[in-house]
Amino acid sequence: MSKPATRTRSVVAKKAATPKKSGSTEAKAAGSPSRLIDGRIKELGDWRGETLARVRSLIKEACPDVVEEWKWRGVPVWEHAGIICTGETYKAVVKLTFAHGASLADPSGLFNSSLEGNMRRAIDIHEGDKINERALKTLVRAAVDFNQSKLKKKKA
Repeated sequence: MSKPATRTRSVVAKKAATPKKSGSTEAKAAGSPSRLIDGRIKELGDWRGETLARVRSLIKEACPDVVEEWKWRGVPVWEHAGIICTGETYKAVVKLTFAHGASLADPSGLFNSSLEGNMRRAIDIHEGDKINERALKTLVRAAVDFNQSKLKKKKA
């Protein structure tokens, strides 16, 4: 009778010692970040998926060398010399959060959310909103330029 109790204890101890997977570890196990983003778009299956797909396409047009990541347990992230922006989806909004948005010029006034912070700025896109594609691509390029200039300063 003592063997099963010992065995149960060792299984419990083993489970407790197993570290939790991070979002990036889960992504590697499930597939590439691009595939995970494809899956999110398909899974949404409504205006949010269409909007996320369109925004993704515009980001890639603006920065063909963009790297897609999947972070924080399921957030699409676009990077080039640092984070450009994230693409979060909520019930009523697709939110593009620019990591250094407060440092970017926004002459078209795309930023309409998270305006009070010192770093980030966001664009909330609601169902039926028309995306100013040219302005968004300009903003993405500005974010890439900002990231690259920040990287150059670190190296100097």
